[in-house]
Amino acid sequence: MGNVSHLVTRTAAFQSSVEQGLAEATSGKDRQFVTALARGLDILRAFHAGEGMLGNQEIAHRTGLPKPTVARLTHTLTELGYLNYIRRFRKYELGASVLALGYAAISSMDVRRASRAPLEQLAHALNASTALGGRDRHSMIYLEACRGPSVVAITHDVGTRVPMASTAIGRAYLFSLPDVDRNKQIDAIRRRWRDDWAKVKTGLERSFKELADHGFCVTWGEWLPELCGVGAPLRNSDGTAAYAINASAPIYQISRDRLEADWGPRLVKIARDIRTGMAAQPSVTPAPAAVRPATNGNGNGHRPPISAMARR
Repeated sequence: MGNVSHLVTRTAAFQSSVEQGLAEATSGKDRQFVTALARGLDILRAFHAGEGMLGNQEIAHRTGLPKPTVARLTHTLTELGYLNYIRRFRKYELGASVLALGYAAISSMDVRRASRAPLEQLAHALNASTALGGRDRHSMIYLEACRGPSVVAITHDVGTRVPMASTAIGRAYLFSLPDVDRNKQIDAIRRRWRDDWAKVKTGLERSFKELADHGFCVTWGEWLPELCGVGAPLRNSDGTAAYAINASAPIYQISRDRLEADWGPRLVKIARDIRTGMAAQPSVTPAPAAVRPATNGNGNGHRPPISAMARR
């Protein structure tokens, strides 16, 4: 089981290169799409946690971009502070400007603050790994991650990327989307998994049925053969953003029956607790009193519950 972390990192690198190709395909259909900007962001996405520095040749291999294009983009990103050039090795590492962007994003998320304590408590209760995830193109990226007291085989951390199509957290996220957004994501997944689409589609349909019936879904060795888990959808308290949460463990540690009878219902309750916590949180950046517009006091917006959403 010690090779799980390596498999996660290797899969993330492969997924990054695949999704870069999908982004290039999208750019040809969208006149508002700025390809140069997308390529610059692809350069930054080529770096993964725990891997250190990358040279232009390695970045070109991961992104599928020509090496001269990569060289121009890495130079520009270095000038802007998003990359640091290590002259001794002729390679690049992520710069402080990337950290500033990431910190600004993650520190402003009400959902992350509300998720931390419930996910940590669940991880300790189950001796499992738990996480909060949001969409990163056609993958899920961990925004919060917790581990039980003796979990050693799974080392998912904040920033870990996992496939949307074959993980419980990804399928739970997909299920929570409005029809038009779900269909768009599934179409991209179908292109990505063209050779194995029948198998992927079967897994998605089974998970969507579980989510409709029980509020959670189970995966058993569908992403990595050593891992299993449960996932449940989660939305912001105002319904404006979709996320998902999960609990996962090595297959040898847990039975599928227990996943369905115990872990899944607990995860659904945690999702409710997180939404309640978000609703109770004060706004992080309230408008100054001198410029706050007057209101009529009837801002009690409601969103349809997840169970009411159409499923495929």
